[in-house]
Amino acid sequence: MHSKGLMALGMVFVVSGAMVLGQSPDAEPVVAGSSMTVEASYRQESVELMIIRELSREENRDMKMKALENIGTFIEKGDTEKARRTEAALRADLKYMAFEGIINKTRKNGKVVNNYPDVRATVAGYLGELGGPESEEILIKMIKADYEPLVLIEVIKSLTKIGITEETLTSITKVISRFDLLDPNSLLALAALEAYEKFAGPQHGTLDPATIQLIRRISEGSYRRPVRERAKQILLNLSRF
Repeated sequence: MHSKGLMALGMVFVVSGAMVLGQSPDAEPVVAGSSMTVEASYRQESVELMIIRELSREENRDMKMKALENIGTFIEKGDTEKARRTEAALRADLKYMAFEGIINKTRKNGKVVNNYPDVRATVAGYLGELGGPESEEILIKMIKADYEPLVLIEVIKSLTKIGITEETLTSITKVISRFDLLDPNSLLALAALEAYEKFAGPQHGTLDPATIQLIRRISEGSYRRPVRERAKQILLNLSRF
């Protein structure tokens, strides 16, 4: 981590101690069953979000993964009230990391040094966990901008989890068609097929012609047998509507 980052994080940790430990005489009473007042809990939460923000802005991959680890902790807690308070901040940090190395590039000696597909893939997964139209918007932008199968698989899975729309369907078909022509990827195709199945169910099989043609190519293409069989089954199901 560079010196600027160290100084910023150092300041955050100092503020953390002051905010959490420094209670006023008329501070709120301790919540039953808790060793911390509601006020102190909110303060600590704010500090944790500050730390996540600083870590997410670091150029170092390990720091970004630490930020994502902390974001995962927030999401996994399953506290509905806390989720409402922190969701916007967490999504802003995820959005920042979603396009690093793809749109937002840092170069040293002419080489991009902040291209971390595993970071972006993890970002996509957490956006799916957060859900909502804001997350969907970021994911749609990711599928249009990214080119790494590792990332695109997680993007498609998250879009499927949030809910497939016609716009989502079109975006998925475009990216899978590109890979189908240049570099067929079985795992990527499988993620797309699962999205198509989810859309075709409630929509009674009304997939657009370009998507149906792609599914047919997958069923006959250079993909693993289970993927080809899955595509054939989808085509069979569609023919029954």
